Amino acid sequence: MTPFGKLAIGTLLGLGLLSTSVYADAAKGQRIYQKKLKSVCGMTGGDFAAKHTQMEWEGAKEDGTLTQMMEEACPAGKDFFESGKFQKKFKSHLYDFVYDFASDSGNIPSC
Repeated sequence: MTPFGKLAIGTLLGLGLLSTSVYADAAKGQRIYQKKLKSVCGMTGGDFAAKHTQMEWEGAKEDGTLTQMMEEACPAGKDFFESGKFQKKFKSHLYDFVYDFASDSGNIPSC
């Protein structure tokens, strides 16, 4: 193999490994819910996610009203949902969690 081929393959492999951490993850969203919201909301993650259907969660994300919809599902978590850390770091993971375990998904989380 030529040096250029080795470099190209190494670059593609490296970019592939780095880019996977950029995507949101439902499992990470579940851990966030368990750690930060379960005691505050007073309900399981399954109950929280099942407040709406997948289509409703997706529509809220597209409309930019996801934070408000989550606040309606858990009014006690308002401070968390309005925090800058939630908006920057947790929102996409928590969205994937509620979407994957919505009322019409047929999935049941373990929290």
